[in-house]
Amino acid sequence: MAGIRVLLADDHPALRIGLRVLLEQAPGVTVVGEAGDGEEALVQAEGLRPDVAVLDCQLPGLSGAAVADAIRRALLPVRVLALSAYSDDAHLRAMLEAGAVGYLIKDEAAGAIVQAVQAAARGEGWFSPAVAARADAWARGEWGQPADLTEREAEVLRLVARGKANKEIARALAVTERTVEFHISNLLAKLGVASRVEAAVWAKDRGLC
Repeated sequence: MAGIRVLLADDHPALRIGLRVLLEQAPGVTVVGEAGDGEEALVQAEGLRPDVAVLDCQLPGLSGAAVADAIRRALLPVRVLALSAYSDDAHLRAMLEAGAVGYLIKDEAAGAIVQAVQAAARGEGWFSPAVAARADAWARGEWGQPADLTEREAEVLRLVARGKANKEIARALAVTERTVEFHISNLLAKLGVASRVEAAVWAKDRGLC
């Protein structure tokens, strides 16, 4: 694809230089601006109207998500590609909610970075493998529903999120406390969290309780 104008926003100058060199080696790609913080990124997005804005999620000042949201609210013809060192739900969800069309992990191979920018310029989604499944779930409206969480585990999770003790959960579901402990152990492993408190936060963040 020819004629892709790119804005790079990251607070690490060395990374911006590396990305600029990499992207400008691709045919038809031109880096038209660079920004080291969120406010500068927004000013340049408004002034330069690039085709793609590559935004670090953790920009100083305005976050990447805040900049993306401002771009969307201003109806600027700029497609946002999130750039992050993190693959966690919080950063991914913030950028998707703000309108990012893709989410790129910083340690991706050089070719993947170019592909992500080219895809974003076409209005297509591009997601690093570490977040692709969750991004697909978001697109289907299934965010926060792990495919392997059983119906009973989901019931236990909802009760945990409501602050119920194991004895109360056992009574509500007509099972033994030992069975409740078994379900909690399984769902903690599936959600990738270390405690019932973290599981409760996970569930509340996704409106499951």
